[in-house]
Amino acid sequence: MTDELYEESLTDLEAHLAGTLRPVRPPSGLVHRLRERIRMPERRLIAERIANWRYFFVVFGSVISGMLVAVTLARALFHLFGRRSA
Repeated sequence: MTDELYEESLTDLEAHLAGTLRPVRPPSGLVHRLRERIRMPERRLIAERIANWRYFFVVFGSVISGMLVAVTLARALFHLFGRRSA
């Protein structure tokens, strides 16, 4: 009986949200400015970056360093705040 009640309330909620939520269109000027600011590099530049091993070395090193910093901060916060209940 509770499953039927749950399904009914879920269906009512979906119907209410479908009637309430409507798509919002951004102003055309905003979209135009964003397209001008965000540029995809040319295929030639992408190919040059892939061929350049130094670029990949720097990117790989940056990602690994960032992950190590995040893990270190998470462990420090866990150590400081996670063991207060003991």
